[in-house]
Amino acid sequence: MGPMASGDRLTGLDASFLHLERGGAHMHIASCMIFEGPAPAYTDLLKHIEGRLHLVPRYRQRIAEVPLRQGRPIWVDDPHFNIGYHLRHMALPAPGESADLARLCGRVFASSLDRDKPLWEMSLVEGLAGGKFALLAKTHHALVDGISGVDLTAVLFDLSPEGQEIEPGPVWSPRPLPSPAEILAEALLERATVPGELTRVASAAVRRPRKALQRTLSRLEAVGSLASAGTEPAPPTPLNVPIGTHRRFAWVENELSTVKEIKDALGGTVNDVVLSVVAGGLGSYLRSKGHPTRDLTLRAMVPVSVRPDAERGDLGNQVAVMWAPLPVGETDPVRRLRIISKAMAVVKDSGQAVGAKTLTELSGFAPQTIMAQAARLVPRQRFFNVVVTNVPGPQFPLYLLTSKLLDVYPMVPLAEQQALGIAVMSYNGRLDFGLNADWDALPDVDLLAEDLRLALADMKRAAKARTKRKPRTSRKQSADAAANISA
Repeated sequence: MGPMASGDRLTGLDASFLHLERGGAHMHIASCMIFEGPAPAYTDLLKHIEGRLHLVPRYRQRIAEVPLRQGRPIWVDDPHFNIGYHLRHMALPAPGESADLARLCGRVFASSLDRDKPLWEMSLVEGLAGGKFALLAKTHHALVDGISGVDLTAVLFDLSPEGQEIEPGPVWSPRPLPSPAEILAEALLERATVPGELTRVASAAVRRPRKALQRTLSRLEAVGSLASAGTEPAPPTPLNVPIGTHRRFAWVENELSTVKEIKDALGGTVNDVVLSVVAGGLGSYLRSKGHPTRDLTLRAMVPVSVRPDAERGDLGNQVAVMWAPLPVGETDPVRRLRIISKAMAVVKDSGQAVGAKTLTELSGFAPQTIMAQAARLVPRQRFFNVVVTNVPGPQFPLYLLTSKLLDVYPMVPLAEQQALGIAVMSYNGRLDFGLNADWDALPDVDLLAEDLRLALADMKRAAKARTKRKPRTSRKQSADAAANISA
């Protein structure tokens, strides 16, 4: 089906993030980006953003609901778009320490985005210690997936301090807003075409029955693997409680090379090491709260990108999920990493991500009312204890108006009954953790951040010890071996 006259329709997955948003659960992703100073003038940054908005036209559009909930919402041009509303200007009180910035992040990230306007905001923050400045960015999850989609922040950056000339876009003029009757009629027409879409799929299956059967069976097996992995509720913890509307934010700075050294010495992947650090830190934190962790394994929801390479750079969501074990009761870092590595290898072989992708595709055919009910049911069932998402970023420096980007502290939103979310992002040799927490449930999230630092240090020591224990071949042994080969 081609593009609609009134506006692009949200996918089933994109729309689900709107349904998940209720009460204290706000479904925007965010980041705190730290730059070398001095900060640019607000007017210069405003002009810079405005000069690149044509590269991401969705950032001038807002949501329009379908009357009577007869279809998924559509994107329409905002006739009242004003970039001054979306870019804010703030300053920290002297001396602008990290704790001050963290408190500001918590306040900014806590507020929901207005659905009557384009679903993004940015805040220029001056006054950081060391002459630095920050840019806080918020984008609704319905707009971009946060893993592989390009958002506005990506097109703002340059590869050198000198920047690059961007060809100006045409003068923007919003398309007329469709009437509610037009939106409803188009949604009903689209629903009427669904049987035709299914008929075309069936016709293809008739032409190639064996291939269609194999594809169907493999997808059903993958869906079954995903479902069975999340059948049992995750164990109850202080992390899984009702949440409010206020947030606390903390971060852990780290070098990507440290994680790679741990991986090379102890095995597994970078993501396995990240999960092991999270498990170790959470275990220490829970024990400090008097929560028993012996033989306790939590369940993490790990989003993964299923976006084809040809579609990288597109907006919208193409993510699936995998369930990852977090053995918080295992205090030995080597054994903990081994447990996670083995489990994740099994998870990847089971096709859980493929199963989740299949369910995502099927959601596009589901009626809007069913999608809304399903989206709101998921967090209440406690299928997982915490979200842990690892976002790969560029491994080269980026610049904003001549200022070098130093660190990126990412933020993942909290769903109902989920008081903690952990996001990790790699950028230019850095690997930073961002911790988003409910204000009341985790009043000491900074202590959890310290527990993550200690867990990382434990793994680093274990990796060094393993490296030292590796036997080294002496020169005499090497010479003897060479002589034996030549003989």
